[in-house]
Amino acid sequence: MHKFDIAHLLDQTGSAYKLVIIASRRAIELSEGAARLIDSPPKTKAMNVAIDEIAAGKISYKLKNDK
Repeated sequence: MHKFDIAHLLDQTGSAYKLVIIASRRAIELSEGAARLIDSPPKTKAMNVAIDEIAAGKISYKLKNDK
């Protein structure tokens, strides 16, 4: 089982909602063939890789402005 430091992940993203959205979008990208930004075993699930990338600070995001 893969263990994550939730407090660190929340610090990286600012909220649990953002964490879920960012991780799920990145996992979809990885599942569709995007290159991994961290070293991990080939059989590691896309969601685990996405969360590891967020924890490592490899993922950036922009907020959309509501107009």
